[in-house]
Amino acid sequence: MDPSSETSQDTPLRSIPGSYGLPFIQPIKDRLEYFYGTGGRDGFFQSRAQKYQSTVFRANMPPGPFISKNSKVIVLLDAKSFPILFDVSKVEKKDVFTGTYMPSTSLTGGYRILSYLDPSEPRHEQLKNLLFFMLKSSSNRVIPQFETTYTELFGSLEAELAKNGKAAFNDVGELAAFRFLGRAYFNSNPEDTKLEKNGPSLINAWVLLNLSPLGTAGLPWFVEDLLLHTFRLPSFLVKSNYQKLYNYFEAVATQVVEQAEALGVPKDEALHNILFAVCFNTFGGIKILFPNTLKWIAQAGETLHAQLAKEIRTAIISYGNGKVTMEAIEQMPLMKSVVYESLRIDPPVPLQYGKAKSNFTISSHDATFEVKEGEMLFGFQPFATKDPKVFDRPEEFVPDRFVGDGEALLKYVMWSNGPETESTTLGNKQCAGKDFVVLITRLFVIELFRRYDSFEVEASESALGASVTFTSLKRAST
Repeated sequence: MDPSSETSQDTPLRSIPGSYGLPFIQPIKDRLEYFYGTGGRDGFFQSRAQKYQSTVFRANMPPGPFISKNSKVIVLLDAKSFPILFDVSKVEKKDVFTGTYMPSTSLTGGYRILSYLDPSEPRHEQLKNLLFFMLKSSSNRVIPQFETTYTELFGSLEAELAKNGKAAFNDVGELAAFRFLGRAYFNSNPEDTKLEKNGPSLINAWVLLNLSPLGTAGLPWFVEDLLLHTFRLPSFLVKSNYQKLYNYFEAVATQVVEQAEALGVPKDEALHNILFAVCFNTFGGIKILFPNTLKWIAQAGETLHAQLAKEIRTAIISYGNGKVTMEAIEQMPLMKSVVYESLRIDPPVPLQYGKAKSNFTISSHDATFEVKEGEMLFGFQPFATKDPKVFDRPEEFVPDRFVGDGEALLKYVMWSNGPETESTTLGNKQCAGKDFVVLITRLFVIELFRRYDSFEVEASESALGASVTFTSLKRAST
């Protein structure tokens, strides 16, 4: 039975299990277990779901005291309850982008950036319209600039492999990603400006201060918890880094800024939003998504590689006259499924939040629960998109999961702050660049297999996704 077809009348009314414990003390205990307990973050949620025999329960979410105003949340871990987080008629999305705390606006020029705005706020529509313009105005450059940039990338990886027998992907991948975004959005290679090759390192330092209360750094827990999770790191630490990035966008984003002013958004506010959209949302997503995609495809083995290589090369010849075109991409169902499966099994943004606008009920597969106005809802997406009542073999990477009849499952792929089957609009909080991200991930897989028959990697996990090193790249035999 399709879980989405069930109604609240199909399941019994139940009080939401769990408690928030003693103020101050329990949020800190929960934070320590979340970051340093057995099983890590997944274990934190799994142990509670088992304890309460429910995929909906109450808990405290980090960072807790001193940084969070309120750590109390209702946790949603299944594919049926999770989508309530996208229903802006029922939940408010104001200042919940990073969860139970919000980074200082001194990190974003003093502005509340689009990601932190609820659709009901007037500036939301103006700023999202601006991002739609930026995406549309760059559309003709995306495919050719991606090919140019990733030809350079794979050339450097081959040279490194030939020299050392291994080639680390992440750092050079980040350089390529930022280079591509500059070329695609603004027809400007950042490495030809004052930024040179420093863009990714400047971005990473700034993002760290935005997200440090939610991260780990590999330090002893008692040092790390005090340093990262108890007090905010001061924004002046990255002020000069941020200014260099701002100066770059001020120089290259003139067309987008002109459109912003026509929409009623002042230049300075527009630039801070452009910077955030490119560096935090898009670059940050690629930084996680591309290595994860490589990891999963590599682990799937040579049989899949051969299938992808054949499908991709055949479509390029038959539908693109030897070039990558949108028509050719549409003739690659296995490739598209692989990308969706990567987004399902390893969503780049795993945490979503929303605050109840009124009293209402939500349903899991097993029960219905009453939510009160003002309560914070939290969804852990990696559990919702591996819901065993929706997906067969949910923990496995199944390359052809979304081929043919499997396309019906795409409504449960929700990496973009909304179902993959729905479109981003001015009135919702779905990622403005949803289709762009899917497209460039497809292009990444295409550029890989139009060149290589197969590849091998060594992969390790970190708080920011996979760290990938190529150990072989087998050149196309034809």
